[in-house]
Amino acid sequence: MKISDVKSLQKNKAECVSLKTVRKKWVISGILLLIVMLNLISLNKINAQDNPLRISGKLITDQRFRTQNPVSWSWNENRMEINLHKKFEDKALFYSNLWIRNLSFSRLNSLSQLTDKNLVNPIEADLQEMYVEINQFIWKDLQLKAGRQKFNWGSGDKLNPVNVLNAPDLEDIWDFGRMQGSDALKLTYFLNDYKFEGIWLPLFRPSTLPEGDWIDALMPVPELPQGIKLNSLTNNIQTPELSLKHSSSYGFRTSGNIAGFDISGNYAYYYDGVPSPDSNVITFAGGFDKIDITAVQQYIRLHQAGVTFSGELLNIGVWGEFASFFPTEALIMKTRFGTLVMDSLIFENKPWFKYLLGADYTFKDGSYLNIQYLHGFYHEKGNKNLNDYFTFSWEKSLLHDKLKIRPLAGCIVVSDWSDISENYAVIYTPEFSYFPNDNAEISLGYRMIEGKGGSTFARVNNKDEVYMKISYSF
Repeated sequence: MKISDVKSLQKNKAECVSLKTVRKKWVISGILLLIVMLNLISLNKINAQDNPLRISGKLITDQRFRTQNPVSWSWNENRMEINLHKKFEDKALFYSNLWIRNLSFSRLNSLSQLTDKNLVNPIEADLQEMYVEINQFIWKDLQLKAGRQKFNWGSGDKLNPVNVLNAPDLEDIWDFGRMQGSDALKLTYFLNDYKFEGIWLPLFRPSTLPEGDWIDALMPVPELPQGIKLNSLTNNIQTPELSLKHSSSYGFRTSGNIAGFDISGNYAYYYDGVPSPDSNVITFAGGFDKIDITAVQQYIRLHQAGVTFSGELLNIGVWGEFASFFPTEALIMKTRFGTLVMDSLIFENKPWFKYLLGADYTFKDGSYLNIQYLHGFYHEKGNKNLNDYFTFSWEKSLLHDKLKIRPLAGCIVVSDWSDISENYAVIYTPEFSYFPNDNAEISLGYRMIEGKGGSTFARVNNKDEVYMKISYSF
């Protein structure tokens, strides 16, 4: 059988699997939606005149451009966030958060595309959250939350190694802490000052990766031997089978207050939302100096256990997170080049640990300092692949809170302590914000990136940019 025939059969098989996957996904999503609708209908009989539907939101325009020649735009986003909030007395609550936005740029290369409004002016709707929360579900102290939702299991400021059930949304690599909403059922039992949570996610939803050359930070182009050029690189992914056994994730958490500190512990069995390397196939491209690479990425299963704390010590806010990760097996990437097959160990079947420590303090002059130390970023997996991150921010409000300056802010990254000068990254992001009224904010900032080595932010070395962001809340 010819290679083309094999590829054709594989393609047809993939399309059939894809259709079955879509159908199953709609069935499971329909069941979740039915649960939400039935609960809303049953609660609609409640007199809600004293709890009208509240509509709030935010308008945002976010523009960025590179400072190197030639000066080019790196980000263009115009977004409207709409929040719907409805209480049914003390029995239930409905909440939704919808983004309507124009993102990126029109990428037109033919005259026929000008007849398609979606290509000339692309608009998208992104449902971040939509859930119903039912109190006194079966028992007095039991609460049910069903629908698309986000979970906040961490205590850190935007960086949370413990918070893993929602996949990180890495579309905007600089929006730390943004997570994907997940379709889920959540049960919470309240016992005095303690909470016990159980969460089930029947569907897998992967991370959104950065657009354009920012993806180099997470998925770098492989290094090639001298004299060899890359003709093409194709990246394919293998998603989990859409079944209750293979696509589900779940987690448990207990939290409370002990001696003035908020303490929590959790366990999760989940898919890492950022794909990991599975295999590479290398072929020559019309000569011996050019090659084509077809890479396959997969989503791995992990067990995770974590603890968090937050509180105040000597008028200083302190917090911390500690998370241990247990893979179900070692990850070995296979590279095939003709008849030669090479194995590369990505990580062993051994646990690794991520942790975060942070503190903040408000000085007598009103200025505010926030510092954090993180070992292991969102996508980093395996003991040998975890880097160290030091974040810092000092800000002060002036002119009766009309102006906020943040002259010291950024991050220092070290990927190899034995050779720091060749394995580091420095990000410096001074920012100034003006508040013309209580609802509006205008921010202007600069982001400098300098680094060496193979760490996440060293890979985007010298992609400095200036940005302006205007937001209005309503």
